[in-house]
Amino acid sequence: MVSQPNILWISLEDTSPRFGCYGDEIARTPNLDKLATQSCRFPNAFSVAGVCAPSRSAIITGMYPTAIGTHHMRTTHTNENAPSLPTPYAAVPPPYVKTFTEYLRAAGYFCTNNAKTDYQFPAPITAWDECHSEAHWRNRIRKDQPFFSVFNPTGTHESGMWEQEDSQPVKTDPTAIKLPPYLPDTPKSRRALARHYDNLEVSDQIVGNLLQKLDEDGLTDNTIVMIWSDHGEGLPRAKRWPYDAGIRIPLIVRYPGSLEPGSINEQLVSLIDLGPTVLSLAGIPLPTHIHGQPFLGSHKVERQYAYATRDRYDESYDMVRAVRDRRFKYIRNYYPNKERLVWVPYRNRHPIMQELWRLKAEDKLEGYQKIMFEKRLPEELYDTATDPHELNNLAQNPDFIDQLSKMRQEMEKWQAKYDEMGQIPEEIMVRKWYPEGKQKQTAKPVMIPIAPHSDYHPGQSATDIGGTYDVPILVQLNCSTHGASIAYQIEDNNHWNLYTEPIRLTSGTTTIRTKAIRIGYKESGEKIATFTIS
Repeated sequence: MVSQPNILWISLEDTSPRFGCYGDEIARTPNLDKLATQSCRFPNAFSVAGVCAPSRSAIITGMYPTAIGTHHMRTTHTNENAPSLPTPYAAVPPPYVKTFTEYLRAAGYFCTNNAKTDYQFPAPITAWDECHSEAHWRNRIRKDQPFFSVFNPTGTHESGMWEQEDSQPVKTDPTAIKLPPYLPDTPKSRRALARHYDNLEVSDQIVGNLLQKLDEDGLTDNTIVMIWSDHGEGLPRAKRWPYDAGIRIPLIVRYPGSLEPGSINEQLVSLIDLGPTVLSLAGIPLPTHIHGQPFLGSHKVERQYAYATRDRYDESYDMVRAVRDRRFKYIRNYYPNKERLVWVPYRNRHPIMQELWRLKAEDKLEGYQKIMFEKRLPEELYDTATDPHELNNLAQNPDFIDQLSKMRQEMEKWQAKYDEMGQIPEEIMVRKWYPEGKQKQTAKPVMIPIAPHSDYHPGQSATDIGGTYDVPILVQLNCSTHGASIAYQIEDNNHWNLYTEPIRLTSGTTTIRTKAIRIGYKESGEKIATFTIS
């Protein structure tokens, strides 16, 4: 494989490893299973949150949401049920925070996203060459240009399990469904999970189609493929929670010539590591502020712990922190007096959640089905090797006091470094970003012509209109907004380039359009100037 490999991401939604290649006997995932025979499977992969937007913000920035203020779920929506929330707002990370794709673009990669973002801030124009439903590696002009392409099949989202108005029959046999012991085993519950298996089969077909296109283009041998989900499955006590059901994700990586086909790697992986891993594989130096660490490539680091959080999700505030090693999971509940099932109307549309509420009201819940209605404890500790559903809390078991102490210390060490924004009330955090309640706007860039062989001192003045020169010139772009990235177009090609170095003009007349963006700020207005080299 060449030094700048192509990289393809296929991001599923709300999916735990319910694949045939992970041993699930109900799943119909032939394309994923075939891919696994050509790839390495990572069974110990976890998201940083059990819900999409905080998780996706960590993926695109390589930084923990609680460190950059992207940890609350749904910040760009107003909510009629919670009018006092400080929404809508776009998170405003520190000025040095970029989408990791900017580093790829600066290194010559063609970067596309098809098409979901959900980063807790609008995707900056500098993040992608293309970000829309038709975005594809096939759209690059130079076919020898390396690409990083992301596809986001959304069919496995939690909402795909809701009851359908047309009462379409499910393809998966509901009687074959195996529900976790903490969920009610009813016909309605079985139908809901059966729909998920049906939707996963459709997503598997999308995966097969994309892999076929790689083959058709002769790119298979020079393309690294990564399949993952943005967090665990969309079931009660899974989605929105840091239990393994909510954060354990499938991760399959095909890396021709480097990873053994059909292999399994037991190392811990966090989704926050995906971006740094891509940079490592592309041979790009890692920015030192990034929190994730590569699990492949020349900068590979073996992770000892994976971390997860839960904060305000939709209408209701909460604060839960979790740390996991290869075996033990430690969870800290900051509001032990809160009921476990704080109000989330969207979650209550789930058929299985409706069954839980119905049986609770009828006093018919049995055994572990009662667990989500039990009082929280300040701490939870689970041995995931012997208790994969995390039902037997060992936090008060004297036999595990040393393990509990070790995990406490690791949690506090992580929080001291990465949980600063998670300790701040949301309204204070937002007020800090929007001092007068208004979103800041990125300043327009300026253009500075530099004509080294001219009679005047080059590079000392900016121009708003351009100019005429009798020698080749360089045009430097600058934005006075701290941390802003600059995009530009030459003539009217409708493609925004990422500005990384002065633009060289040698002859003729050239019109340059430019604008700038800092994450969380409004995009600047455009600046247009025309330069003529006579």
